[in-house]
Amino acid sequence: MIGWALKRWIARFERDFNYDAGYVHEIVDVSPRAAWLFSRATALGRFRRDLPTDAWFAASITAVRREDCGPCTQLIVTMGERAGVSPAVLRAVLADAPEDMSPDAALAWRFARATLAHDAAADDYREIIVERWGRRALIGLAFAITAARIYPTVKYALGYGKACTRVVVGGSPVVFDHGRVRTLGAKVQLGRG
Repeated sequence: MIGWALKRWIARFERDFNYDAGYVHEIVDVSPRAAWLFSRATALGRFRRDLPTDAWFAASITAVRREDCGPCTQLIVTMGERAGVSPAVLRAVLADAPEDMSPDAALAWRFARATLAHDAAADDYREIIVERWGRRALIGLAFAITAARIYPTVKYALGYGKACTRVVVGGSPVVFDHGRVRTLGAKVQLGRG
């Protein structure tokens, strides 16, 4: 019974986000209990108390890019768009261009990068985050960074992470090039250089 319910939920998710969750279907087929436990990571990633939406998505996208070359990154970008994060901020996060982000997104992006690199600068950003938004926001960022990495890591470990895809923001595909993002088919370019 739990396997059937999970498969139904996964199929709806795939339709809603145009995302191939074949690796999750495999988990359900092999062990519905494992799939149910894996789905709990979604709950972890939803904790977003006292945290601006663009900051939460900046941290999530920064973390997922560390593990993924397209589909999972696209998924979080799409979720960000649906949550109201501006395409300009999303492109800036993808381009690693904090000067083009909102101040909140730039702070979360810097914190996520420092955290992932185990850089001592994370301590300074952490203090600013707690001062600006509080301890619950810090927990939300920590969970966003962690949850964003779980899905692509499992996907690659199970052998489903072989296809890289373009990421689309605001209806236009973007190309990553050493810290720059270029919008294809449009005159707008963000980034350095």
